[in-house]
Amino acid sequence: MNTSLTLRQALLHAHQLGLERIDAQMLLLHAIGQPGAGRAWLLTHDDDALTPAQQAQFAALCAQRLDGVPVAYLTGCKEFFGLPLQVDARVLDPRPDTETLVEWVLDVIEKKLAPAVIDLGTGSGAIALAVQSQHKDAAVTAVDFSQDALDVARANAQRLQLPVHFVQSSWLEQVEGVFDVIASNPPYIREDDTHMPALRHEPRHALTSGEDGLDDIRTIIAQAPAHLKAGGWLLLEHGWDQAQVVQQLLREAGFTEVHSRQDLAGIERCTGGQIPLTASAPIQ
Repeated sequence: MNTSLTLRQALLHAHQLGLERIDAQMLLLHAIGQPGAGRAWLLTHDDDALTPAQQAQFAALCAQRLDGVPVAYLTGCKEFFGLPLQVDARVLDPRPDTETLVEWVLDVIEKKLAPAVIDLGTGSGAIALAVQSQHKDAAVTAVDFSQDALDVARANAQRLQLPVHFVQSSWLEQVEGVFDVIASNPPYIREDDTHMPALRHEPRHALTSGEDGLDDIRTIIAQAPAHLKAGGWLLLEHGWDQAQVVQQLLREAGFTEVHSRQDLAGIERCTGGQIPLTASAPIQ
């Protein structure tokens, strides 16, 4: 890039390099110190010239994005369910698909007074914080095995002033109490999945789960009944082709009302089941 590029020219150059338009726009806004300005602002300032320092930063950001680094890691921020979350390479980049899981949780607890909700594998805190922000009197607990992830999630909770409780645990092993909803977006990618190279900048332990991608889901399903109230729900996000097998695993564990929900692309992205209302003891 030369030293006299306008914003429009910088975006055109990024597009010619192969960047998606929305990615280039977000990176450019970050480079010029206008991260919250939006795409409309760019249109009204498209003849503004970048400084040499801004051009150098934008070029570096574009190079990293072309190498597969998520935009959220490069800008340090990702909006999820209307919340501006701070994210970095210690946690997964929150996906819009996961908002399907949040909406399901909110539907379940909509009419409950002070419902107890737990988010397993919270990462950046996205699910737990979204639920807490929408249901103020909910008692929300967020769990992660990674201390690094909990540090990120706690910082988000403090900045957003949302009173989520955090626990370090491998799924439910160190968790006490029972809940109205257990929600999780666990690792569900097969170890040999061909998409893994494209995800190389994200924490692998938060992505893969055994040969068929279902090891962690099996563990959660096995542990969940002892931590659910009668009538409580276990809601799980999973891969695009895993709905039927997750439904089967839930039914085999004694869950009822088992069904799946589609994401915005029409893919069965989440599957859940309910502990029977008449349950007098945890399902074994």
